[in-house]
Amino acid sequence: MTVEYAPGRLADLYGEPSRPTVLLWHGTQTDSRAAVRVLAESIAELGVGVIAADWDSHAADHGRADLLASVRFAQRTTAGAELVLVGWSLGGVTAAGLTLHAHAFGVTIAHTVCLGGAFMAEDPITGGPVLADIPASAFRAPFTLLVGTADDVIPVGAAEDFAAGLRRHDWPVEIVEVVADHGSIAGARYDAATDRYEPDDSAGTAVTARAVATHIVAVARHA
Repeated sequence: MTVEYAPGRLADLYGEPSRPTVLLWHGTQTDSRAAVRVLAESIAELGVGVIAADWDSHAADHGRADLLASVRFAQRTTAGAELVLVGWSLGGVTAAGLTLHAHAFGVTIAHTVCLGGAFMAEDPITGGPVLADIPASAFRAPFTLLVGTADDVIPVGAAEDFAAGLRRHDWPVEIVEVVADHGSIAGARYDAATDRYEPDDSAGTAVTARAVATHIVAVARHA
């Protein structure tokens, strides 16, 4: 089902409402919720509801208003249930930024999963490096960083450096390798003709998406 989470801004809902619910953010390209459809369907098939929201990293605010509006929608939709926040690529560093500053935005995050997170990029939530100015009193929601063994877009070192920074702040984090490239880790494939990631319904990517979904559902059930 497709809904407006804010005026003119769309999100797809998968599965039945659950506590917690997964809020899923795509990467850099504008309004690309469809690209993560295969992954969202896999998560929902395992019994956890998913909200996959469009957002625009090319907006003047780099998507911040969209992202925060999608969080408020998720909070309303789930009657204030905790969220498992899942972000892919630039959406991964964005999910990290919100998690590290959740209290400032009145958000409760149960667990954050970053898929091929672009941690070297500036975080659209804070507008700066993701590890800058972490509040000392922040609630330390756990992180799981999923990295693709065949990812030729984001080096594994980005996750390793981010994890090391989190550990310096006594923040719980785990890195998990999955057999995936930068697209398939989110159930997508890169289309060179359009220079966009699109949902990938191939059998191989379905297997990868199921493996990633299993990790996400496991942390959701233990949140």
